[in-house]
Amino acid sequence: MKLNKTYLTITIALFVIEVLIAVFFKSGFIRHTLGDFLVVILIYSFVKSFIKIDSLILAIAALLFAFLIEFLQLANILKLLNLENNHLAKLILGSTFHLSDLIAYTIGIICVLIIETRLVRFIKPNRSH
Repeated sequence: MKLNKTYLTITIALFVIEVLIAVFFKSGFIRHTLGDFLVVILIYSFVKSFIKIDSLILAIAALLFAFLIEFLQLANILKLLNLENNHLAKLILGSTFHLSDLIAYTIGIICVLIIETRLVRFIKPNRSH
């Protein structure tokens, strides 16, 4: 396992942005949509920091993980675990299901795949003559 400093830097930057969003935006587009858009990118870059894995496989895994958390909200997982009054649990797992969150996660992962595809093309240009 080799640490990828580029992805780790992206992870740290996204984590700081997510914390700032959580602290300074209590509602609205930035809190509810941009935060969800960025969190799947954060998950993706965190894993890429430590594991060399195919981008598509990781993107799908990150998206499925985000969907799982969202559907656990639909099942009211915080109440089932008796954590409905735990602020940290609510912040990490969320407390309410929203279809718009699934859309934000999906758009986030699509952006990751577009960037990864274009970045690979840019770094490894076609050398055929």
